[in-house]
Amino acid sequence: MKTSPHLRLRPDVLSRDLLASVVVFLVAVPLCVGIAVASGVPAELGLVTGIVGGLLVGAMPGSALQVSGPAAGLTVLVYEAVTHHGVGALGILVLATGLLQITLGAVGVGRWFRAISTAVVHGMLAGIGLVLIASQLYALVGVDAHGNGLDNLAGLPELITGSLSGSPAVSSCAIGVGTIAVLLLWKRLPGSLPRLLPGPLVAVGLATLAVAVLNPPVATIEVRGLIDSLDLTGLGDVEMLADPALLGVVLAFTLIASAESLFSAAAVDRMHDGPPTHYNKELIAQGAGNTVCGLVGALPMTAVIVRSAANVQAGARTKMSRILHGVWLLLFAALFPAVLELIPVAALAGVLIHAGGKLVPVAMVRTLWREHRGEAVVLATTALAIIATDMFMGVLVGIGAAVVKTAWETSAVRVEVEERDERTLVALSGSATFLRLPLILDTLEAMPKDRPVEIDLSRLRHVDHACRTALEAWTVQNNAGLRGTPDPAPRETALVATAPSGDAAAADRGDR
Repeated sequence: MKTSPHLRLRPDVLSRDLLASVVVFLVAVPLCVGIAVASGVPAELGLVTGIVGGLLVGAMPGSALQVSGPAAGLTVLVYEAVTHHGVGALGILVLATGLLQITLGAVGVGRWFRAISTAVVHGMLAGIGLVLIASQLYALVGVDAHGNGLDNLAGLPELITGSLSGSPAVSSCAIGVGTIAVLLLWKRLPGSLPRLLPGPLVAVGLATLAVAVLNPPVATIEVRGLIDSLDLTGLGDVEMLADPALLGVVLAFTLIASAESLFSAAAVDRMHDGPPTHYNKELIAQGAGNTVCGLVGALPMTAVIVRSAANVQAGARTKMSRILHGVWLLLFAALFPAVLELIPVAALAGVLIHAGGKLVPVAMVRTLWREHRGEAVVLATTALAIIATDMFMGVLVGIGAAVVKTAWETSAVRVEVEERDERTLVALSGSATFLRLPLILDTLEAMPKDRPVEIDLSRLRHVDHACRTALEAWTVQNNAGLRGTPDPAPRETALVATAPSGDAAAADRGDR
C-alpha cells in the first residue's frame, strides 16, 4: 500500500480514507469508553483523548497511518494515580508527560526508544494485561476491586466463591462472559461481515441490546456530559509536581506511552509500503496530544496498535482517515451522549479482559523459552515485578534484568587448561569481566600444586579492571604463599598479558 501526498486529491483515495475512518471510529468507541471507566474517570474523558488523538495527532507528521487514543496499556497506572492522588491530579500528570515527550523528541531521543529490549516491552505489556484482567474480573461481577495487582489476584478465589451467589452478580457475569464469547467467535464467522463490523462494537452492542430487552439488575455507565467532565489544568496544579511520587508517575507515563507508541509505529510500518515513521516527529506529535489532553484533564494517549491495524486493513491511504475518525468521535460525544448510559459496565469489563489477554504474549514466551531462554526470563521478570510492585518499578526491574543478561552474555570467557612439559598453561579468550571471575578463579585454584602456572591473557578481546586486578592479586598471593613453604619444588605463577588486540589493548593500557 503506497501512501503519497498527491494521493490526497484523488476521489478514490478520499473514499477509501472515509470508509477506513468509519471502521476505526467503530473500533475506538467501546475501547475509549471502556478504558476510561476502568481507569476510574468519567467515560467521556476517554472519548476526549480519542478526539485529540484524531484531530491533533492525526494531522501532525510522524507516522502516516497509526491511530492514537487511550490505551489499555496505561489503564492500570492511571487507575493507581487517580486512586492515590485524585482525578484532579490527572491533568498535570498528563500535561507534564506531554511536555517531556516534546522535549525528548526535539533533542532526538525518539529513535533511542527503539533500543529498549523487546523482552522488557512485552513483559511490561504482559504485566499490564494480567493486572488489567485481575481488576476487570471484579467489574465483571459488579463489585469493587481490592486495589493493587497482588491483592486482586489473592482475592479471586473469594470472588468466585462468594460474589456469584447473588442475582445481580450472576446477571452481570453473564453479560460480561457473553461479551467475551462474542469477541472470541466474531472473527471466526464466515463471510465478509466480521471484516465490515469490528468485534468490540458488535459485542458491546449485543450486550446493550440484551440489557435493554431483559432489564437485568446490572450497572450501566454514568454520564456527566462532555463539557462537565473536563477539568482544566491551571497554574496552581504545577505545585503538585513537587511530590516525588507524582514525578515517578510522570516518568512512568512517559516511558510506557513513548515506548508503546514507537513500537506500534514500527509494527504499522511493516503493514504498508508507504513512507516510514519519523520517530522523533512521532514522539513530538504524541507529546503535543498529551499536552492538550493534560490541559483539559483527559486520559493520556499512545498510538494504539489495534486501531492502527484496523485503519491499515480497512484501506486507509493518508492521514485523512485518522483525522476523520476524530471528527466522528467528536460528533458522537456531542450529539449522542445518552447512548453511553445504556452500555452495561460488565460489557466493557469483558472488552478489557479480552484486550488484556491479547497483551500477554503466550506464543512469544513459548518461542523465547525454546530459542532465547534469557529473553524469556527478562520478560517474565518484568511482568512479575509489575504485578508485585507497580508499573514504574516493574519496568525499572525489567530494564535492570535486561542489562544484567546482556552483560552476562557479552562477558563470555573461555578458559583452556593445557599441560606443557613441567608447567600448566591457562589461556583465557573472549571477554574477561567481573561477572566471570568466579569461574576463572575456581579454575586457577584447581591447578596442580607441583608445577608452575602460566596465565595467558593475549587472546582476550577485553579485560576489565576488576578482572585484571583479581588475577594480579591471585598471582602475587599464590607466589608469596609458595615462597614461605618448604616445598622443594614450589609452584610459580606467571601472568602473561602480551598486547591483546582491539578493546582489550585499550583496556590494558588504561588499567596500567
